[in-house]
Amino acid sequence: MSRIIYKHRRVSHIYLWVTIGLREIPGTPVCKRRLPIPRLEVKVSESPHERIQDLKSIVITRTVVLLCATKMKTRQQRAKDAVQPHRHTGRGRKAPLRRPRGLKTRRAILRKAVNLASLEGLEGLTIGKLASALRISKSGLFAHFGSKEDLQCAVVDAARDIFVEKVVRPAYEFQGLKRLRALCENWLCYGEGRVFPGGCFFSAASLEFDDRPGRVRDQIVELMKKWLKNLEHAAREAQLVGEIKKEADVRQLAFEIQALAMGANWSSRLFRDPSAFRLVRGAILQRIEQATGTVQSRE
Repeated sequence: MSRIIYKHRRVSHIYLWVTIGLREIPGTPVCKRRLPIPRLEVKVSESPHERIQDLKSIVITRTVVLLCATKMKTRQQRAKDAVQPHRHTGRGRKAPLRRPRGLKTRRAILRKAVNLASLEGLEGLTIGKLASALRISKSGLFAHFGSKEDLQCAVVDAARDIFVEKVVRPAYEFQGLKRLRALCENWLCYGEGRVFPGGCFFSAASLEFDDRPGRVRDQIVELMKKWLKNLEHAAREAQLVGEIKKEADVRQLAFEIQALAMGANWSSRLFRDPSAFRLVRGAILQRIEQATGTVQSRE
């Protein structure tokens, strides 16, 4: 048996090795000089030595397919592709969706991480410490978060979602002055009720990262600006419908409300003062009443 080794290169660094043997087949018709083998385009030599194939047939005895190691997909990537294959759209490819079980696990990890960060700070949160608290391996966490900074950013996002759910979204059922009061009351209940064991997550994170440049600080700054804009926008709506005096500075009002709220969290955490939120609730309501003109401002 003679042997021909054929190497064919295809897309994505896929190499195909085919071992072709010549085997006698009695009673078979004479083969053509050029045999159409699908996708391989194998041509039989026209030399006298190779004309012995008139009474023989080409048989593929072995096929080996090798993939370039840099192009091979991991088992996890193949599983993701099976759940959500890539689709070509006008705007480009969409990222594959996470499995429901993976999303549930990620939420549980982030909830635990948010609670730890509210007590020990974002800088005190490490993948090793979180893995110990969850009793899982570090490699399991690395599958969700590639670095400490990625983990911190994901924790800030998770805290934002909880804050929006508890404070912002319920207040948007109202308009104007009612929305402003609801935002303030929801925030005070959120802080007093210890949604996070360490108090208001963003009050602590703002103080921790006020002088630390980087992605985490930028993210906190953006979220706090949005919160102040929510207060200011609600106050401005109330001003447009005549619920707040025209001469009132709504930006100043939003700033004072936030300063009083952060003071309540500070006093509650540092002094363990049980009356901190009650005192600040009265101060915020009085400041809003001053803006509406229902009470006289103190000299």
